[in-house]
Amino acid sequence: MKRLQAWAKQLKRELYALYFAYRHPRTPWYAKLLTALVVAYAFSPIDLIPDFIPILGYLDDLVLLPLGIALALRMIPADVLQQSRQQAEKMESRPKNWVTAALILLVWLGVLLCIAFLLLGHI
Repeated sequence: MKRLQAWAKQLKRELYALYFAYRHPRTPWYAKLLTALVVAYAFSPIDLIPDFIPILGYLDDLVLLPLGIALALRMIPADVLQQSRQQAEKMESRPKNWVTAALILLVWLGVLLCIAFLLLGHI
C-alpha cells in the first residue's frame, strides 16, 4: 500500500512539473500540446469516464493518465523539466481546470441528448 501511495505522490509531482513545463517558453509546441491535454484532464474536477462506472471508471486514472504523463515527460527538454520539477516542489495546491470540466460536461450532455433523441424518436 505504501508503494502505491508513493507512486501516486510521484505522479502528482510530475503533473505539477508538466504544468510548469507547459508554460515554459523553451518547451516545443508538440510537447505543449500533449502536456496541455494531459494536465487539463488531470486537473479537471470531472472525469471523462466517471469513477462510478465499474472498471472503466478507474481505467483512465490508473492507465491512461500515467501513460500520458510518461509520454509528455519524454518530449520536454531535460533542463526545462528540471526547472519545472523544482517549481513543482514548491507548489502547494492544485489548480482546477474549469474549462476542461465544462467541456467534459458538454460531452456528457451531448451523449445524454443523443440517447434521449434516439429513445424519443422510436417511441
